[in-house]
Amino acid sequence: MSTSPAGPPPADGLLSAARRNLRELAHGLSHASHPPTPLLAGAPKRWQRLSPYVVVLALAASFIPITINVLTTRYDVPGGVAGALAVGQAAPLLMLAHRPLQAWWIIFPSDILGALVLLAQPAGKLDIWPWPPPVIVAYMFVLLAIGLRETRRTVVCVWLLTGAAGLVLHRVDPERSNGSALLVFMLGAVMLVIGAAVRERGEAQRRLAEQETISEAERAQRTLLEERTRIARELHDVVAHHMSVITVQADSAPYRIDGLSDEAREEFTSIAASARESLGEMRRLLSVLRSDGTEGERAPQPGLDRVQQLVEATVRAGLPAELSLAADLGEVPPAVDVSAYRIVQEALANVIRHAPGARTRVSITAGAGHLTVLVVNSPAEQARSPLETTGTGHGLVGMRERVRLTGGTLDTGPLPDGGFRVAARLPLPPAKAPSAQQTSEES
Repeated sequence: MSTSPAGPPPADGLLSAARRNLRELAHGLSHASHPPTPLLAGAPKRWQRLSPYVVVLALAASFIPITINVLTTRYDVPGGVAGALAVGQAAPLLMLAHRPLQAWWIIFPSDILGALVLLAQPAGKLDIWPWPPPVIVAYMFVLLAIGLRETRRTVVCVWLLTGAAGLVLHRVDPERSNGSALLVFMLGAVMLVIGAAVRERGEAQRRLAEQETISEAERAQRTLLEERTRIARELHDVVAHHMSVITVQADSAPYRIDGLSDEAREEFTSIAASARESLGEMRRLLSVLRSDGTEGERAPQPGLDRVQQLVEATVRAGLPAELSLAADLGEVPPAVDVSAYRIVQEALANVIRHAPGARTRVSITAGAGHLTVLVVNSPAEQARSPLETTGTGHGLVGMRERVRLTGGTLDTGPLPDGGFRVAARLPLPPAKAPSAQQTSEES
């Protein structure tokens, strides 16, 4: 029983792979792997961005006259031919800052043409052929620039073509060839390796910086979500209190109000049932928010009535702080009450962590429909290192979220003397107008 071949002959596969690799190599040599942006274009300082242009301008201005002088004095090349060769071999150095591969395509054929021109001149005892000294030095700069900008495949191709050209010229006149072809081949490998190593290190640093930026953004988002969850847990108590009041009032209304119709009694019963259902939903939501098992947060949330205790505890901890609390703040909504306490708490904690020993002043006043919370600290009086040099950002993020939740404004920042200021304005409900009965009684 005969079997059909499983695939094409191996020779065809090798030829296809060779053709494909040759196409890739040709594409790498004919197309730069980077946009024509200058080297160090992303540097932060202007002199750093201009330095590549200064270097390539100095290289071109140096090698053009040096090449002309060497060709005319050492190799007896006519001045016009020497000038043309010098322009082809050194002028493209101006392109190294942004198009090194294109500069190589001009310099490399010009160097080969120069080697062929030198064959027509009488050989001197100290002449170096096929690559004169200016060509060797300038070509090293070209290879270094290619290593800094191009891919590994392109770098290897350039190196192999350089070695192949040197080998062919050596075979053309072995007696005149005195080792410069091998020298360029070996030094070129060193320059290409150095350039590639620097390029890959720069790419690794860039990728690391991008990853750090992404990680910082994710950390900030996580901090924001944690603070919002924490605020939601605290506000649960406030909302649950109001829902409980609604339930009690709806249940007791038929007993407190005489003469209610059956429709009204059913309406109060429906209101109480809806309130109980809402409370159950809130408890289930709270169990999700407290999935980390923080049972201690079920305690009633503190408010402005405990700010005095908070400041006294801070003073006992070693922070000189004073409190100015208005005697009559008026009606403060529960959400604003909790938020104001937490803002003072976070501000004092930040002072303890980042400016231990600094004199701190806490002021809470009410007026113009707003509750103003102000925490100002001076620079630390003693030269002590802070307890924390870096923070998670939870404090300021939590303050902003609380202020945004209540519809207020927050202003934070350093002071000219080195201290820090936290100022929050939280809205208060408008004052109730006196009723007509109260007005008549007063009159």
